[in-house]
Amino acid sequence: MQRLRSSALRLMLAGAALAGGGVAAQTPTAQPVPGAERGVTEWLVRMQEASRVRSYVGTFVVSSSAGGMSSARIWHVGDPAQQIERVEVLTGAPRSTFRRNDEVMTFLPEHRLVRAERREALGQFPNLLKGGDTTIAEHYAARRLGADRVAGFDADVVHLVPRDGLRFGYRVWSERRSGLVVKMQTLDAEGNVLEQSAFSELQLDAPLRADRLAQMMQTPAGWRVERADAVKTSPAAEGWALRQPVAGFKPLSCYKRPAPAGTADGAIQWIFSDGLASVSLFVEPYDRQRHLKEGVMAAGATQTLTRRMDDWWLTAVGEVPPATLKAFAQSLERRR
Repeated sequence: MQRLRSSALRLMLAGAALAGGGVAAQTPTAQPVPGAERGVTEWLVRMQEASRVRSYVGTFVVSSSAGGMSSARIWHVGDPAQQIERVEVLTGAPRSTFRRNDEVMTFLPEHRLVRAERREALGQFPNLLKGGDTTIAEHYAARRLGADRVAGFDADVVHLVPRDGLRFGYRVWSERRSGLVVKMQTLDAEGNVLEQSAFSELQLDAPLRADRLAQMMQTPAGWRVERADAVKTSPAAEGWALRQPVAGFKPLSCYKRPAPAGTADGAIQWIFSDGLASVSLFVEPYDRQRHLKEGVMAAGATQTLTRRMDDWWLTAVGEVPPATLKAFAQSLERRR
């Protein structure tokens, strides 16, 4: 479930994600709908607010250009006090992930194991807008394409168009009354669909109770709990900096991750966002036994770059073009 994530709407609902699959490019067939045009920030704020305050249950399907497909069942309750949701993977090994605000618990029944951690709500589907960013319009434009129906709901279709080659575009379907995102495609520079996320079935305003979902987060008797909380730090404190920023991407946070078994030190994770897309730089001591291959790999919309930097190993991950990750890698430097 490490990839139920979609690009900026990556269905990382609980921080988990399903491996992608394939989908052919498609555009809405309806004609553009007349009316006042919203700006890109207005569209995104509306979509984000809908994801916070609406309760819903649905089946979500993620597919990518690689040819596979994964799905999950989602229960989400939103109220002013808390956000709580459950994501149950329907493909692959059984797994259920719960998120309550920044608390994430993943239940692995085959191992009678619960993995618990605290995680920033970055990229939670369908929460497109990250970090309260107010400069998105400098890097994306919004174009209303028309109307369509998804999972039985009327939806507005919006194309979020990047203004440069450092980010992907998005085609987003939002439920007309609420603004909730019900489908999204991540597009490359030629308009090809790299990844698609969509509800195949959805019940809006479902009669869900937050306390019932919270009760399910209790650890079953006889199960083992592993905690993997990261420690907040700063790049400067860890001895790292960028020689120059990558256009539009602002640093959000930096964490020190727990060291894997058998290693002396853990990786730092430095997170950047342009308000939609995000990039994580993981830096850890180089280990010739584990760090074998440098290069760039793609899985749907997610790109991964690995590179040795003297005594260090860099892994850059993001739903951005490879050129963006290369720009980060070239700018990253050791300051001590």
